[in-house]
Amino acid sequence: MSTTTIDRLRDTELSYRATLVGGAVSVFLLIALLGLAFPSSIWGNFLAILTSRSTLSSALRLSVPITFAALGGIFSEKAGVVNIGLEGLLIISAFTAVITTAIVGPEMTVVGLPAIWIGFFAGILSSVLFSALFAVVCIRFKADQIIAGLAVWLIALGLAPFAATVYYGGVNTDNLGTTLGTWTIPVLSDIPFFGAFFDADPAVYMMLVAVPASWYVLNRTAFGRHVRASGENPKALDTVGVDVSRVRYAGVLLSGFLAGIGGSALSLGLGQFVGNNQTMVNGKGFIAIVAFLFGNYNPVGAFGASFLFAGLEAAQIRLQQVPGYGVPDSLIQTVPYVTVLVVLALVGRTRIPAASGEHYDTGDDNR
Repeated sequence: MSTTTIDRLRDTELSYRATLVGGAVSVFLLIALLGLAFPSSIWGNFLAILTSRSTLSSALRLSVPITFAALGGIFSEKAGVVNIGLEGLLIISAFTAVITTAIVGPEMTVVGLPAIWIGFFAGILSSVLFSALFAVVCIRFKADQIIAGLAVWLIALGLAPFAATVYYGGVNTDNLGTTLGTWTIPVLSDIPFFGAFFDADPAVYMMLVAVPASWYVLNRTAFGRHVRASGENPKALDTVGVDVSRVRYAGVLLSGFLAGIGGSALSLGLGQFVGNNQTMVNGKGFIAIVAFLFGNYNPVGAFGASFLFAGLEAAQIRLQQVPGYGVPDSLIQTVPYVTVLVVLALVGRTRIPAASGEHYDTGDDNR
């Protein structure tokens, strides 16, 4: 691997740390600005909601699809393939998870596995298949990655509601009558506020494991080094005998796998797929892109950004319920984007992998 590539990777490590510091500073600035902007009574209500266990629980649950899609986006783009079709992967996996569970029978078990978990894995599989198609089009046939990503989103956006209409007679599926449920860890779940971490949807536990695992894979394994080099300097990677196309396929397929977990968890957590308007996914895949850019391609930073978005969504839902006082959704929803601008101003611009979005001709491609 060339010295230039190593220097770039080292700079990326330093930018990770800077991003975390900037993120922490931005949160304090955000709280201070809110304190100045609103009267003390409103600020008191906001703090009470912000520090409630129910808000933390909702924020963790709402973080799941965004975080998993963001992790998937990191692997794909770190490998050199821009995947803006994350929204489509969330949609198709969310629908497939529900329809598969309904077809098998919500109360049925197959080889000891409850139908809802069969649906969960089916949703992941559908996302992987969509990402495989995307990978072939972009890597093998060298299509424009932005256009291909938009195509994935638009196909899923039309296909899922259409299939629901064929099967159910409407864009929304029937309620399964069952969900993934809650896994409660005795004693730890009784801890005030932080007990929400130990009384949560199974997908929340998966998320809390996936974030550090993704960081470890990217930064402490040979595969992670190959992924990073594929997006930074694919020629250097090819020179040492590693198949760049194979690494990029792996990165894109992994993005489909991770996004599939997020989409399946989203619909099975509710027990239904909602296909109205932009579907129940409602932009979470695009927010995930903002999240990993905010986190500067660091899984931990991406999780922090995802949790910020989800926490603000959870808080604004509860603020709407405060008697005699309501905050417009549109106002609250602008706060994360303003925060991103603050962080980027403090930390500097997000450094996109040098070869991200660029096609690479390996020796095999030229035969």
